[in-house]
Amino acid sequence: MRYLAIDLGEKRTGLAVGDDVSQMVSPLKVLEIPQGNTLFDAVVASIRDTDSQAVVVGLPVNMDGSEGAAAQAARRFGEGLAMRCAVPLYFQDERLTSYAADQRMARSGRTHKQKKSLRDALAAAEILWDFLDAQA
Repeated sequence: MRYLAIDLGEKRTGLAVGDDVSQMVSPLKVLEIPQGNTLFDAVVASIRDTDSQAVVVGLPVNMDGSEGAAAQAARRFGEGLAMRCAVPLYFQDERLTSYAADQRMARSGRTHKQKKSLRDALAAAEILWDFLDAQA
């Protein structure tokens, strides 16, 4: 099955794609669109363009496992997305995925601006790797 993973942000949302057969995951892109209908439309288009059969939304739970405002926003986004597309939707704990993305870029030679623009897509890839690992 092909998945689209989402690292939802207030200003930037990272996307990654991968599948459970090859276990390959790739950062796709970062959408610099604030949350709202335009973001929903862009994500639905990405689902269609990548032939994804399911979506994994990162759930930013607190380190103690509780859900705060950001997790509630991610759940609302997921519910809104589910109403706009006909693919299964899953949530995946995204704790430390941005940190892991930063570690992957630490010695890449990229500028701070280049890293910032790539971080969210790499975080989405980390979310999808974690999801696929949990399914295996």
